[in-house]
Amino acid sequence: MKSHIPDIKIEEIKSRANIVDLVSEYVTLKKAGRNFVGLCPFHKEKTPSFTVTPDKQIFYCFGCGEGGNVFSFLMKINQMAYPEAIRHLARKTGVVIPERVSSHEEKEQISLREQLTHINHIAAVYYSNNLFSSVGKEAQIYLKKRQIREEIIREFRLGFALDGWRHLKDFFEREKISLKVAEQAGLLIPGKDASLYDRFRARLMIPIEDVSGRVIAFGGRIIGAGEPKYLNSPESTVYIKGRNLYGLNRTKEEIRKQGYAILVEGYFDLILLWNAGITPVVATLGTALTREQVDLIGRYTSHVAVLFDPDEAGQKALERSLELFLAGNMHVRAVILPSGYDPDDYVRTFGKDRLLELIARAPSMVDYYIENVMGDRGTFEKDRDVLRKSLSFIRHIDNAVERNLFIKRVSEKLGIDQDILKTEISHSMTASPNAATKQKKHPGTVDLLEMNLIHILMMHPEKLAVMAETNILNYFISPDLKSLGEELKMFATGPGHFDAVEFISRLDSGVLRERLLRKVIDESSYDEKVLDRLLADTVKQIKRRWYREIKKILMIKMNKAQEAGDMNLCNELLNEKERLLKEERTQVL
Repeated sequence: MKSHIPDIKIEEIKSRANIVDLVSEYVTLKKAGRNFVGLCPFHKEKTPSFTVTPDKQIFYCFGCGEGGNVFSFLMKINQMAYPEAIRHLARKTGVVIPERVSSHEEKEQISLREQLTHINHIAAVYYSNNLFSSVGKEAQIYLKKRQIREEIIREFRLGFALDGWRHLKDFFEREKISLKVAEQAGLLIPGKDASLYDRFRARLMIPIEDVSGRVIAFGGRIIGAGEPKYLNSPESTVYIKGRNLYGLNRTKEEIRKQGYAILVEGYFDLILLWNAGITPVVATLGTALTREQVDLIGRYTSHVAVLFDPDEAGQKALERSLELFLAGNMHVRAVILPSGYDPDDYVRTFGKDRLLELIARAPSMVDYYIENVMGDRGTFEKDRDVLRKSLSFIRHIDNAVERNLFIKRVSEKLGIDQDILKTEISHSMTASPNAATKQKKHPGTVDLLEMNLIHILMMHPEKLAVMAETNILNYFISPDLKSLGEELKMFATGPGHFDAVEFISRLDSGVLRERLLRKVIDESSYDEKVLDRLLADTVKQIKRRWYREIKKILMIKMNKAQEAGDMNLCNELLNEKERLLKEERTQVL
């Protein structure tokens, strides 16, 4: 659905957008001939099979078959609706989409995701204005005490929620903003009498942005005494804690440039490190690290320094994260701060350079696991429990060399023969449901002749009218390709500019979509000099094959009629065969 965005504006956005620049915001790409390649953000892989072709402005993954143009990439990676992706790219490329008064039905059609991010943006501006006005004095004093510079405050869009029950609600009502949507965003909550009131009150507000920079939620830190210390937005259509990382939108380029990421536990850990000049940082969002968050970091680097608090909770969180990083094929160092220091305390006391030295000298996750998690040898029962835990840990090491080195270290630590340990691990990995051999995806068969014709017509929609005169779709054997051809004819001859990649991207996922995208990526443009001859030859081959198949069916029917002694049917079928032969001469020869 294109909503009411003019086609000419959609084409202008596409002409201004650079797919390499857009994809690079989410995936680390490397030049490979005329294309760029990287690890696919849509499925787990170790060898890059994700390809971006700048001259055609398309992407395609040879591993999972996902592909399309700038709009379909945004829709897939950010779960955006089509109009939302268009508007997002319009803002990035500076294309102004004309606004008009929308009907009630059109307003209802605007995606909830778009409404939520829009209202969160409005709330972020409102909170920021509060902070920098006279009503934000208390929050200003707090930030000054923490020595956070004004440019950092503005960079991270910090704000202030006033101490009261209706300040934000009253603001929304004055601005005629939907209170229902504000409730869905978690900004307002219902009271006992069903009336709505502000969720955040007397708190320093920290907008949480997704990797594209859209405000999707908030964290609120209490100013002064009170509980809870931090109050966070509930999860919503746009905000799932385990799929986002705080600060990544602002720090991803520094992570890419410096070649590693520092993972911390909270918003202020990140902000205060950035304030101190340490920039390749991301933070979890108040929950245990998830596989999705590890994959998110992996788009920008495979090297991570985990910097959690040295207390028991922080160390347990670090231990839990190690298996996830191993499964994600990441190289991780465990940074251990002295007891009683959080990242901000350490930087204030010892300085930025000392912390960077500590990170550089930090043990690898394997060394940390052996020395800190396994600990010293103890009783038989303790060693047995440690071994069981280690077997589970080792299963997550995909690299055979690294796994073998770890086995050697464990065997030395526990005094167990390496061969026995390897046998146990082999049994453990075989029994694990995750270790089951993955079936390689075999694409279904596709009629190459018919698909080639569809591909030619997609690349040259001006030939569709000529093809329609041949009634070629009536000779297609594949019902899927015939249906696709009919859809192509309607789509390409409709109003507006026809875009082949956009047409393919809108198809349901499947073998046809994958094959067509791959052809667009792999094949050069057709030579205009031989295009008409190529089309004519392809049409003849398709028709010739169709007549051949029909005649085979007729012969089978004739044989059955003869066996049954039905001479009338035999004569009818003979006449039909003669008619087909005459028709074939006019159509094919």
